[in-house]
Amino acid sequence: EVQLQASGGGLVQAGGSLRLSCAASGLFFDDWAIGWFRQAPGKEREGVSCISTSGGSTYSTDSVKGRFTISRYNANNTVYLQMASLKPEDTAVYYCAAAGVCRGVNGMDYWGKGTLVTVSS
Repeated sequence: EVQLQASGGGLVQAGGSLRLSCAASGLFFDDWAIGWFRQAPGKEREGVSCISTSGGSTYSTDSVKGRFTISRYNANNTVYLQMASLKPEDTAVYYCAAAGVCRGVNGMDYWGKGTLVTVSS
């Protein structure tokens, strides 16, 4: 059974930092691109960042470029999302998902349960 476990969310003040982790099991991690997505209350789920199988390619939505960094450590089947300079509009439930290549929301194959990030002003 494929499992993706997102963790690291919490309450942080604007301007602060958090690091999210996505731990994967039940799949050969090296073969899967991992993406971070988020869904704010009343809004559709959107892509945040994605990293290719080797980690050689990363993609981020414009609103987080220069603030969020995605990385992966295949040795421990984990992808990280380092979030800095957080803003209240970053408040959302964050999900990680897996696919053969980085794709949008409708193209990912496996999803984990989310972790809530709340940024206070």
